[in-house]
Amino acid sequence: MRTFKLVYYNLLIFFLFFLIIEIIFGYWLDKDNFGPYMREHRLKKNSYSVTFNKQTYDFTYKRNYHGFRGDEIKLKDIKALMIGGSTADERYKPEELTIVGLLNQKFLDNSFDLKIINAGIEGQSTLGHIYNFENWFPKLRELKPNFFIFYIGINDVVANKDRIKSSDGHVLNPSKLEQFKDNLKSRSIFYDLLRKIKHKYYNKDEKLIYDLKHALKTKKDKKNFLGFEEALKIYNLEKLENENKLLIKDYLSNIDKLVFYSQKLNAKPIFINQLTETGNGDKRIFILNYSLIKHCKKNKYNCIDLARKLKGKSEFWWDGIHTTPEGSLEISNIIFPELLNIVKKN
Repeated sequence: MRTFKLVYYNLLIFFLFFLIIEIIFGYWLDKDNFGPYMREHRLKKNSYSVTFNKQTYDFTYKRNYHGFRGDEIKLKDIKALMIGGSTADERYKPEELTIVGLLNQKFLDNSFDLKIINAGIEGQSTLGHIYNFENWFPKLRELKPNFFIFYIGINDVVANKDRIKSSDGHVLNPSKLEQFKDNLKSRSIFYDLLRKIKHKYYNKDEKLIYDLKHALKTKKDKKNFLGFEEALKIYNLEKLENENKLLIKDYLSNIDKLVFYSQKLNAKPIFINQLTETGNGDKRIFILNYSLIKHCKKNKYNCIDLARKLKGKSEFWWDGIHTTPEGSLEISNIIFPELLNIVKKN
């Protein structure tokens, strides 16, 4: 009985000590704590082995404490963010072979002091990007970039209407139970410390292996790339605009919201449209890209019309949507001159 009481009181003291530490040092009353948001996109580390053109790249895909791809960085040092879906995140390639990494190297080569930080999240449409401004970026008080670069279009087309409404890229777990668990975990100082330690020192031995060249060769439906000028000759623009009136309306409304949120943070938004393997062969992607540029000209937004300039090849996309290293290089080559010009002016 005496031993039982001793154990009981020791456990009680330990629990009270634990509780006091949590209350004093935890994030229970911190309004800027992530709460249930962003748990799937913070402090992530995965090993990859990717083969392309007979060369294998072994690398670690990381998302830092604040949710951005790459190593830790002080929020006040971030001058530009690239926002998009999986085509911006490009987790299946080492950073230096991604569009963001290649653009950063070009800025260095041109002695221009700007580094873009990758904020791409798989599955996000423009509604997901709006979600970032409402639930992610407000938690980062020192985040005051000069530019938000939006690489957009594909996910607003490929997702059906129901998916678009929830296409936040799993910023918030749809399960109420998981939201509750995520909220507890993010507010606990002990759990937070354990995650930081694990992120810094621990990495799974298991590697995710991709052979991009093999995937490219075994694509079931290889389709021809339709250039912009050819598409203009084939399509009836007025008919396409009428057929996709609601899609275009929602899309451009989201663009205006992204401009509003960017300017609210005293940053310049820059929009870049995008293509899949079929190029302008997908009528909905074509009309969204066309409508975006027309909308940009009307409202004097900064936009880069990649869809007009890209001369695509089948080997630029390993699965029809996501680019190979060769495809990312070509896209970065097209984007960079205009992007450099825009950031110089601003």
